[in-house]
Amino acid sequence: MFFMYEEITRNIRVAVEPNFLEDQSVPAEIRYVWAYKVTIENRGGEPVQLISRLWKITDSHGRTREVSGPGVIGEQPTIAPGNSFHYTSGVPLETPSGLMTGSYKMRSSTGESFDIGIPLFALESPYESRQIH
Repeated sequence: MFFMYEEITRNIRVAVEPNFLEDQSVPAEIRYVWAYKVTIENRGGEPVQLISRLWKITDSHGRTREVSGPGVIGEQPTIAPGNSFHYTSGVPLETPSGLMTGSYKMRSSTGESFDIGIPLFALESPYESRQIH
């Protein structure tokens, strides 16, 4: 079962679809892996460029780590009005569930920098007895 999470900031929609990767997870070794597909849709009237990312990843024990850096998957895409950018990435955890959220730093065509939200989304596996959904 797949769930889509979305957030809209300044006419930019960020949608995330997480997917537990059974074939890459090894519960006996305390390794659980998810892929997540991200869609960034520019619903505004001017092009925007994704400059950097900040992810906050929390496991089911409440341990949080941050991951930041330039762009996503080695790119700093410019997204024209009415267009979308899609990418897939992944995350491992040492617990069978967790949460992720974050933000992207964007730049407008006039040079203004601003942050857009990444929706809080659940990382759930069949090995977790407490399902959020």
